[in-house]
Amino acid sequence: MSGRAVELAGRTKDFVAKVVIPFEERLRPKDAQLTESLRQELIGHARAAGLLAPHVAKEWGGLGLDHGEMAAVFRAAGYSPLGPIAMNCFAPDEGNMMLLQKVASGNQKKRWLRRLASGEIRSCFMMTEPNPGAGSDPSLLRTTATKSGGDYLIDGEKIFITGAIGASVAIIMAKVTSDDVGPTMFLTDMDAPGITIERRVETIDESMIGGHSHVRLCNVRVPGDQVLGEAGKGLQYAQVRLAPARLTHCMRWTGAADRAHDIACEYALDRSAFGLSIIDHEGVGFMLADNVIDLQHVGHSIDYVAWLLDRGAPAGQASSIAKVFCSEALYRVADRCVQVMGGLGVSRDTVVEQIFREIRAFRIYDGPSEVHRWSIAKAIKRDRLGGGKGAPA
Repeated sequence: MSGRAVELAGRTKDFVAKVVIPFEERLRPKDAQLTESLRQELIGHARAAGLLAPHVAKEWGGLGLDHGEMAAVFRAAGYSPLGPIAMNCFAPDEGNMMLLQKVASGNQKKRWLRRLASGEIRSCFMMTEPNPGAGSDPSLLRTTATKSGGDYLIDGEKIFITGAIGASVAIIMAKVTSDDVGPTMFLTDMDAPGITIERRVETIDESMIGGHSHVRLCNVRVPGDQVLGEAGKGLQYAQVRLAPARLTHCMRWTGAADRAHDIACEYALDRSAFGLSIIDHEGVGFMLADNVIDLQHVGHSIDYVAWLLDRGAPAGQASSIAKVFCSEALYRVADRCVQVMGGLGVSRDTVVEQIFREIRAFRIYDGPSEVHRWSIAKAIKRDRLGGGKGAPA
């Protein structure tokens, strides 16, 4: 870990403890909502602390961290569900900003990236569709983009679109109907005529600002200069976005699991049963020991993929492996914390209950574990038939 990463992670840890965690009490009531005004208040504190948009290049208003440095800082930010929101490195905006940096034109960056990096606006990424449309299988993409002069008219439906409510800009994946160019990404303002948020889908996770929505697209006119990157390369760009985004999810949720583990440890030291602190009973102590084992190996897995990404090495399969292992290991950590804490663990008196629910969702988004395992199995078969050893990349 670089000296800069150590210093920034330390500052982030202090910032989250002293500034961000006190905000959690304002959202403790069950009907409380993270409003835009509260988000801007948090962002103001992060800006003052010099911790805003750590993943974005300095040219566009961020700190310009590489993936290895991000691993330490995002983990520290994730210690509170509000930490990534305060520092403007939450999903889906963080992944969208990374994609815009790599693919967007200069004018597109000026129009949207700088405002996203500053926290002025939010974004969403529209790819998943209702049955029988695209989900884990992008070949089922049904949303279409039809040429109309120099523009495109986009029609379709999208589901589980994170952050759509309150977003200012969207990245839409659609299949161009002419020229046989294939799936393409488009940028559009969310107030464009024809974009309708049908409903907010109620889910078990709640820290994603703007929720998850069902969105209808009806003759949404998008100018030709708002194609993101090159027409027909939408699936390629999806992987450019998803491989690092899987990893940053792992980073943030590791911080959340750290928090749950710390709370469970304090509880186990303070709570007594049968003449001993419950941590001295093997049934509890061993669960906390297993947490430490999982957390250590999660950290190693993240660092390895970050190392690959920072060297420009192929990391698609490695990020799939990390996503499966980290999402499942971190869920085990959260589940053990709930078990250690008993009734308190399933109550809203601490953040452990929220962390448990939200980490469960992580096993599904950005590719469910089963799809990643299937992809890894196909790579094993391909390598074996090709005379390779089938070792993970």
